[in-house]
Amino acid sequence: MKRVVFWLVIGLVVALGVYIRIAPSDPARWHVIPAAEADRDLQGGVLRVVDTGPDGLARLDAIARAAPRTSVLAGSVEDGMVTYITRTKVVGFPDYTTVQQDGDILRINGRLRFGRRDFGVNRTRVDGWLAELQP
Repeated sequence: MKRVVFWLVIGLVVALGVYIRIAPSDPARWHVIPAAEADRDLQGGVLRVVDTGPDGLARLDAIARAAPRTSVLAGSVEDGMVTYITRTKVVGFPDYTTVQQDGDILRINGRLRFGRRDFGVNRTRVDGWLAELQP
């Protein structure tokens, strides 16, 4: 009986891991950005508002695309808004980062998909990208 329970638990963990990696990402849900006027650290993410000049999105796009395990979900520099998915190394948990250019202002929203807390992962990533963006 103990072996059956053991293998059942292993199967559930594997199934959860597979779901996390293959769960579809709906752009209608994730390719949005809240109206933010100031930086905020949230329980499951971060909001940043930065004066970068009119080319901030293009410069940040190059940084984000070079980041490990990061890909574009939706949008483009030409659209003025891009949403990226960055996955954790081992399990592949997805985090979403949406960046919008509004004149000289760049609005960035990094947030998690699964769970309630991101333990500062999104803040660290977004602030790291912004540090690279500075001249």
